[in-house]
Amino acid sequence: MQAGHQASMPLQDVLAGEWRSDANRARDEYRHPLQTLEFFGVQPQQTVVEITPGAGWYAEILAPWLREGGNYVAAVVDPAALPAGGGRDYQQRSRDGLEKKFAEAPAQFDRASIVAYDPVAPVLGAPGSADVVLTFRNVHNWRASGQAEGMFRAFFDVLKPGGTLGVVEHRAKADVPADDKSGYVGQAQVIAMAEAAGFTLQDSSEINANPRDTKDHPNGVWTLPPSNNHDAADDAKYKAIGESDRMTLRFVKP
Repeated sequence: MQAGHQASMPLQDVLAGEWRSDANRARDEYRHPLQTLEFFGVQPQQTVVEITPGAGWYAEILAPWLREGGNYVAAVVDPAALPAGGGRDYQQRSRDGLEKKFAEAPAQFDRASIVAYDPVAPVLGAPGSADVVLTFRNVHNWRASGQAEGMFRAFFDVLKPGGTLGVVEHRAKADVPADDKSGYVGQAQVIAMAEAAGFTLQDSSEINANPRDTKDHPNGVWTLPPSNNHDAADDAKYKAIGESDRMTLRFVKP
């Protein structure tokens, strides 16, 4: 392990870092990054693979925290693995945006790396090379595209024995069909998928629970903040609910 100031910086100080945007910091009250990462047991000397980090909300926290003593790996969909069209274009914009974010703030991101994977046959790194795999609010997308089982197997393969899989996902009231359009998934369904890939459920947490979320919104989870896909007249209603009710699950690779 490399020694350095960043490796010993308390996670609270990373959360207060000036490189984090005000808009992203405002979401801490819903995403609880300090408590979530502590629950997952993430340590600053570990190799952590984050799956499809999007615009980099968690990357702004993890990459600087892991910069000196560990390794942050962003696993993104390889646009070249997709057929030409809107899906490929979306993934290319997403990757370009993340690379731009990393390039513009080398003091935080110069040691972050990106691995591109084919969602049909995902490989997230060398087998047994990661201490932790994290995924935030992605499982519903994989279920809808029939890729969830393959993704969970890829998580298992890239992790070391004893490694941790941390999952945060929008939580449905009960099981939902694979073609459900709400964005929510049943907690038992996520546990079953992980166990089928070989994982053992170690613990669950209500850190990211939201009892105000009734889960019956006209545009699914995207009705709520931050997407706010609703009529302007309903702003106050959905702001009072806040972000979705979420399961927080910690699995271990035996």
